Amino acid sequence: MPAHTTNDTPRDEGVAAPAEAVAPLLRGIAVLRRLTEADGGTLSLSALEKATGLARSTVDRVTATLARMGYVRLDGRDVTLAPRLMELGNAYLAALRLPALLSARADALADALDESVSLAVGDRDGIRFIHQATRRRAMSLSFRIGDLLPAERTAPGPLFAAEWTDADWRRWHDRRATDPRDTTFPAVPPREHTTPDEDFEHRTARAAADGWALDDQLIEPGLVAVSVPVRDPGSGRVACVASVVSHTSRHTAGDLRAALLPRLRTVVAAMEDDLRTAPPPEPGAPPAGLAVWTGASKQELGREFVESLARGLTVLTAFGESRPAPTLTEIAKATGLARATVRRALITFEHAGLVAPAPGRAFTLTPRVLSLGFPPLSRASLPEIAQPHLTALADRVREPAALAVLADSGEEIQYTARASTSHVLSAHVTVGARRPAYATAPGRVLLAGLPAAPLPEVRAQGHALVDEELEAGLRSLAVPVRDRTGRVVAAVNVATHAARRSAASCVADVLPELRRTADLVEADLRVAGRFRTVPTT
Repeated sequence: MPAHTTNDTPRDEGVAAPAEAVAPLLRGIAVLRRLTEADGGTLSLSALEKATGLARSTVDRVTATLARMGYVRLDGRDVTLAPRLMELGNAYLAALRLPALLSARADALADALDESVSLAVGDRDGIRFIHQATRRRAMSLSFRIGDLLPAERTAPGPLFAAEWTDADWRRWHDRRATDPRDTTFPAVPPREHTTPDEDFEHRTARAAADGWALDDQLIEPGLVAVSVPVRDPGSGRVACVASVVSHTSRHTAGDLRAALLPRLRTVVAAMEDDLRTAPPPEPGAPPAGLAVWTGASKQELGREFVESLARGLTVLTAFGESRPAPTLTEIAKATGLARATVRRALITFEHAGLVAPAPGRAFTLTPRVLSLGFPPLSRASLPEIAQPHLTALADRVREPAALAVLADSGEEIQYTARASTSHVLSAHVTVGARRPAYATAPGRVLLAGLPAAPLPEVRAQGHALVDEELEAGLRSLAVPVRDRTGRVVAAVNVATHAARRSAASCVADVLPELRRTADLVEADLRVAGRFRTVPTT
């Protein structure tokens, strides 16, 4: 923490920024990090002002710009992280390629063992999760993709520390001295009892010799894990670490080593084969028109839009599977930004620890990109993603709106989210309520989305209108919501009383708004579901 903070300087790393760093970009990063650390990814504007040390006018302009980009939502005086922000973390995960190449084997192992399995990478003196395959039970793993944990309190930590340099160890010792209770790691409970540094040094030496490591309730009582490194076939260094995680009511640490370590090692060997035989990434399309968009937004919003912040964040989206380590010139070409703009953004990101130089005048993203909103957003369900869009829809059409999914039976729908209006007479929908699928508009949309669609007309027209079939006077219109693969996973509907709107009026006036809402939900779902399965309920 710096000794002095002005109202225009974010309290962040405590190291002076280079002269060429983009100050508004650093302020935007500070705002996103404070929101990431906040409960539910939400803070009031005044709380952000206090947390970042920025002037209120600066916070207002930064959040207005982030809202324009779709990275946050503004609701009165509150600021909330929005799913589209995950595109920054997705850029890192895509460039890394490990989740795409290895997650299927991690998921299969979790299913076979009925235990949680995770993949983690090293992040300075900590570890950060890049994939989680968790079990749904009363006692289950609560870590999220992007969460940062202190290396010494984890099973993967010693395996990464075995490759640390002297500078890495000095940084670790310094952090331990200044933060003995791990208060700078929001994902873990504060340490109740400190341990000597020698303990972790001994565990690291043993992990290097054994080729695996154990966590026997280091994070908190009851949590145990065993880890094995997945090595890069080219360099032989640790690319990531795979872990099986359980609790002591199911397995002791000794049980994990005896019963599950051999199976984990077998899967890790297969993962290393996957890395060895993976085809090179195919060329991908660069981000389209982002430089033009930022310029147009500046012209429209004027001083409230911080163009240098928007353009700086745009630089991160140039990275990906087909451009894991681009040069400055390649980033400028991909984004349409001037080389000077890209250069200053890269200087800023390197100072913030989000970008690192690579051989050949190239650059790579670091795991710290996941600190920009990814952990809280990576747990969002489809109803949570859809809720703000449903609220906006209900406000626009002045009718109640809802989200529904098909129940396991295939014969009923279940409402999972809703937004109401102020009408005295309106359709009442309770979250969790079930209705016969064939008698409802969302039900017909969902049935029409099945592989052997029993409602081809609904499937062809892309919507369903049910007129007073479920109940006299109730008129309902619904459209499908599709996931990244094009599969229908939910339906959005608006219900009205027949006396307020005719069937023709529903199609003419409400249907376009319904489709607009479904498009917005699908856009968020595509981003949120790129490297994880989004729960539909």
